Amino acid sequence: MNIDLRHLRCFLAVAEEGGFTAAGRRLHLAQPTLTRNIRTLEESLGVRLFERTTRRTELTDKGGKLRDAVAPLLHQLDSVLTDLREGERLRVGFSWGLPEGLSRLAARFTDETGVDVEFVRCDTPLAGLDTGVVDLGLLRGETLPKGLRGVFLYEEPRVAAVPASWQLADRTRLDWSELADWPLIINTVSGTTFPDMWQDGSRPVIGAECRNFDEWLEKVAAGLGVGTAPVSAARRYTHPSVRLVPLTGAPTVRAHLAHPSHGAHPQAARFADRAWRAAGELPSGDADGRAKAGV
Repeated sequence: MNIDLRHLRCFLAVAEEGGFTAAGRRLHLAQPTLTRNIRTLEESLGVRLFERTTRRTELTDKGGKLRDAVAPLLHQLDSVLTDLREGERLRVGFSWGLPEGLSRLAARFTDETGVDVEFVRCDTPLAGLDTGVVDLGLLRGETLPKGLRGVFLYEEPRVAAVPASWQLADRTRLDWSELADWPLIINTVSGTTFPDMWQDGSRPVIGAECRNFDEWLEKVAAGLGVGTAPVSAARRYTHPSVRLVPLTGAPTVRAHLAHPSHGAHPQAARFADRAWRAAGELPSGDADGRAKAGV
């Protein structure tokens, strides 16, 4: 007989909920899909499991027998599968600026799946994915590098970071084009701002280079140049010798949650999908503008 677990889970949901609409909500399935699964189960068994009218859905005698037999088996199976996931760990890498709300999402994910989520700071170009020390990585950029898949979470505006001792620190706003007149601090490993983002002929010179966000902030504080950062990161990382000035005309910063295209942790895609669905809880999350993006 061509019967698998999804058919039995659909059957049990309809039996326990007393109808297809409620069962569809419980399983997050469209009603046509749910109906098709029940029909396949009935055809495979060669028996009618439900009596359906325009007003109600009731179990037949044989449907009741199947429910009584299947319910404890599926519940026991779910318990065993949950126990197997206990102690499993999913490592999420980031270079800087872990989004607000991602920790709450991770806690919910652990409660629902039994899989612990651990955040690991990795100052590498791919936030630890390139060295294999993490299962997922929070990456910022227009697109995902080759060999990675993931979801687009949100995009957010930039602010300028300028030395507090400079006259620029007194400005209430700066334009993106104005920054080309000042030395630029470059985070060569995990940064989001580089001279080639300005038009040829009006690009800033490099004032200093560094390899992580903390070094970047200290070099701005030392007066070696200016820089830009996403608004959310700038709010979380402050320095008494650095002033944050709103920017106009600056390109936004896009954030993705990525995992390897092949050989990824079995829970990686599931967590990424949860993050995508909950992007409104993250900085500048725009539920209307989100789009899954994979490479």
